[in-house]
Amino acid sequence: MPILDYTHNLWLVAASLCVAMIAGFTGLSLTQGLSKRSVNQRKLAISMAAIALGGGIWSMHFVAMLGLQLPIEFYFDATVTLISALVAILVVGVALLLLHFRRRTPATLAGAGIIVGLGIIAMHYIGMAGLQLCRPLYSPGGITLAVLGSCALNIAAFWIAYGRRNHRNILLGTVCFGTAVFVVHFVAIWGTAFVATGTETEVGPMIGKEVLAIGVVLSSFVLCAAFLLTGISFVTPIQAALAPDTDIRQQPAKDMIAPKFARQIPYEQDGRTHFFDAGSVAAIRAEGHYTHIYAQGKRYFCVWSITEAERRLDPATFTKTHRSYLVNPAYVESFERLKDNGICHMNLPGLPRVPVSRARLKAVREVLGV
Repeated sequence: MPILDYTHNLWLVAASLCVAMIAGFTGLSLTQGLSKRSVNQRKLAISMAAIALGGGIWSMHFVAMLGLQLPIEFYFDATVTLISALVAILVVGVALLLLHFRRRTPATLAGAGIIVGLGIIAMHYIGMAGLQLCRPLYSPGGITLAVLGSCALNIAAFWIAYGRRNHRNILLGTVCFGTAVFVVHFVAIWGTAFVATGTETEVGPMIGKEVLAIGVVLSSFVLCAAFLLTGISFVTPIQAALAPDTDIRQQPAKDMIAPKFARQIPYEQDGRTHFFDAGSVAAIRAEGHYTHIYAQGKRYFCVWSITEAERRLDPATFTKTHRSYLVNPAYVESFERLKDNGICHMNLPGLPRVPVSRARLKAVREVLGV
């Protein structure tokens, strides 16, 4: 069979890139600040983000394929096309669950990128299997390059977007994610040839490809806009704009509101969120974007960052000894002065000693009465 020549409708190519970008922005924005929310709220936000990101991946692919111009008519099998969309949503959901319900490490970020990278490839080739009236022929080199490129680019996208969860990184991650999906699609197409397998008299779609593409693009934008309006606010509220270490007690009396400190500290165990009374926690140690809390002779994982813990907890109960440690003075067994810093001896499993930085030395000594 002769190999068919093909070109692309550049307007639909540009539209597919826009779809990938807006989907990336929506998904990454919906997952910002989830550590401050309950487990059910996190699950809901992840579900919405998976639909936005996964649906955006599929929409980008579908619009780009509708922009493919062959010398014959072709259309897509509806069932196979639906399966490819569900695969994209599923793999993105798995990756987001990994990122938001496990400790976020370089290995976790890489794992999430690989899962989404392979998911994009699976979605692409499943979708291509739905082509009717023509058949794609793949080259081993094209498949290999698409797989490696997809994994590498998606690892980079997650690494950037989750390196620091701020607006700048979300925007950079959006660009990287959208570019990754876009580039992988056309790398895969570059390694694909097409041959005719049917006649143009066979029944095809009643809607033109351009009209169908416009419908998919508009649907994607409306869905993402709805999720953004209901799920997040990208404009930082005034109260959140205060620096983490801003002391509300330093505000003018007329504007001062009595701070409400958390009475309980959450920790994750057996897939559920439990709570310790704040006074029963001996120490809190930073661990990346999260913390470990030490209570009842054991160590537990907490979704709060050390900055959030310091902001939420009563300074009368917890004292900051170091940028990575908060200590309950009631559990300090002894204090050791070391020139311009010190050590709090805690006798806790996995945390026998807590460093006291030079900047915090005077405050810690005052709290301990030494």
